[in-house]
Amino acid sequence: MVAVHHRTVEVDDLTVFYRESGAANAPVLLLLHGYPTSSHMFRHLLPALADRFRVIAPDHIGFGRSSAPTTSQFSYTFDSLAAVTRGFLSRLGITQYTVYVQDYGAPVAWRLALADPDAVTGVISQNGNAYEEGFVPSFWKPIWDYAADRSPQNEAALRPALEREAVEWQYKHGVPDDSLIDPDAWEHDLTLLARPGVDAAQLALFADYASNRSLYPDVQAWLRSSGVPVLAVWGRNDEIFAAAGAEAFRRDSPHAEVRLLDGGHFLLESHLDQVADTIRGWAARSSLPPGPAQSAATTEHMFRAGQ
Repeated sequence: MVAVHHRTVEVDDLTVFYRESGAANAPVLLLLHGYPTSSHMFRHLLPALADRFRVIAPDHIGFGRSSAPTTSQFSYTFDSLAAVTRGFLSRLGITQYTVYVQDYGAPVAWRLALADPDAVTGVISQNGNAYEEGFVPSFWKPIWDYAADRSPQNEAALRPALEREAVEWQYKHGVPDDSLIDPDAWEHDLTLLARPGVDAAQLALFADYASNRSLYPDVQAWLRSSGVPVLAVWGRNDEIFAAAGAEAFRRDSPHAEVRLLDGGHFLLESHLDQVADTIRGWAARSSLPPGPAQSAATTEHMFRAGQ
């Protein structure tokens, strides 16, 4: 059994819960989750990649088992989530990492990359958007409306997104066999969404999501200038972030690998093995730092060759 540790660290008087697996000296793979979930979405991916990476998955503030202060105590913006994540990485002494982004994890990661471009050694996007082409208009219209005008009517149009039907839909839509989806995944999310004050926090993040769009030109410029390896492994049936958002990475990262799988928004629930195998193959072909086993094998080869 692969060991997965469940830990917390304090960042600016906030508790950040995280899951970690893999050797301490392995290259770091930072897993950043989306809405409405938490590091729980990576519960199976961590042990699957722990022999290659030091895999670390924090819960954003307001999500999972991390602190969930009220909106009067914490400014729920993507700038704030990124600032806490920077503090989290600093507390763990992590200065370089490959980042795996999904949904909300993407705008957090883009802020990290723009603030410290050399820290990010690779990007894995699993239904994590960086292009206008990725937005499915019918899904995003009420979010753009609320961002433009936080009226009671626009808030009422968004509140169903916090409820059971919408949360379950996020997991099941676009999946040819939805019996593969563990119901505990959305039950876990719903329990944590029901905490006092979390609804207001999530509404604040809905309103702030529009701020992410203005970052895209800078993110795309960073992809072009850095040449950072990119993998887009995407549920092609996602009705939140369309497959065009995955294909768009090739525009600024010509060597980006794009793999579209027959799944939806939460691809790890139905296609875990395919995603893990895709990451392994991409990491081997890319200029990522080798894992512990690879490093040992290289050292042994050089010793035998007398180098």
